[in-house]
Amino acid sequence: MKKKWLGVMTSALVLMSLVAGCGNSATSNDKEIRIGGNFELTGGVADYGKQSLNGIMLAIKEANDAGGVLGKKIVLVQADNKSEASEAANAATKLITQDKVSAMLGPITSSNAIAALQISQDNKVPLVTPTGTNTKITVDDNGQVRPYAFRGCFIDPFQGIVMANFATKTLHAKTAVIYIDSSSDYSKNLAESFTESFTKNGGQIIGKEAFLQKDQDFKATLTKIKSLNADIIFIPAYYEEVGKIVKQARELGINVPLLGTDGWDNAKITEIAGTGPLNNTFFSNHYSAEDKDPRVVKFVEDYKKEYNEAPSAFSALGYDTALMLIDAIKRAGSDDPEKIREALEKTKDLQVVTGILTLDANHNPIKSAVVVEMKDGKQVFKEKVNP
Repeated sequence: MKKKWLGVMTSALVLMSLVAGCGNSATSNDKEIRIGGNFELTGGVADYGKQSLNGIMLAIKEANDAGGVLGKKIVLVQADNKSEASEAANAATKLITQDKVSAMLGPITSSNAIAALQISQDNKVPLVTPTGTNTKITVDDNGQVRPYAFRGCFIDPFQGIVMANFATKTLHAKTAVIYIDSSSDYSKNLAESFTESFTKNGGQIIGKEAFLQKDQDFKATLTKIKSLNADIIFIPAYYEEVGKIVKQARELGINVPLLGTDGWDNAKITEIAGTGPLNNTFFSNHYSAEDKDPRVVKFVEDYKKEYNEAPSAFSALGYDTALMLIDAIKRAGSDDPEKIREALEKTKDLQVVTGILTLDANHNPIKSAVVVEMKDGKQVFKEKVNP
């Protein structure tokens, strides 16, 4: 009888341990708050991931140096998603189910963030992307807000509107060709937004062409685009392909303004395209390091001191998104994922480097954008656009 009773108790304990391991749930720790970092540290957009990660680590370092949050040290548990959607989902699973993080920062790109979303939703752990601009990250196809998905940047439709308005009102363009990365949700979503706004402003889209990520030779398509004689060419894509497209376009004698979005923001674009070819190009971005706001000046100084390089917009957004999450944890008074989620939803008038941040009902920030012009290989502030 005693043996039978012990067997029953043992089975019960095993069952309880299995059940406890099924859901997520960040384990409460008296000394640390564990935050997951799901980043593109290798692969096609690794520079974006590293820059954003640097901004996040700087914000966390400053918070820890100031005594931590809720009397605890913030620990960032990193995972490399290798710039691939499937790996982003794997990284999310590891961070949430194995590392037991209270919230997750990243991924950086829209496609990777979307791939990681279901894991965060299923396990009820907030995911905050610093730079994923696709609308589907926070709102699903049925128009329902994803309760555990948030972002620290403006959304694609706003970038599309910004660049369409810039094209028609500042450059006085009447015709445009759109050249997209058909393998990227980011690129396709921006193209839709630009098209809608450009035509609404009286412009005409006279051509649409596509390429794939990692393509090398764009001259055949660019020759076709050149024959259309458009006033501007809109290329909403990432720096590696954009750099090659810009270089080859100029070699073919395409001298019209080339327009893009925040995916252009990387120093390597100059290495790839060359300084001359990038003249007469413009792209939307989240902030400008030339801004003389004291907060921007201090951030740039602190970042340079920490990493010995100037911060990009991805660095600034990483920093700001970490500040947003830290602020939410403070207001939540807890590292419980559900309480953090509730606090994130109530983020209002938070002063960060890229401006004053308030989350709307769709978990998207209401904030400004800037248009940057490339001149002799350097980014020059062109104009600021308010929402």
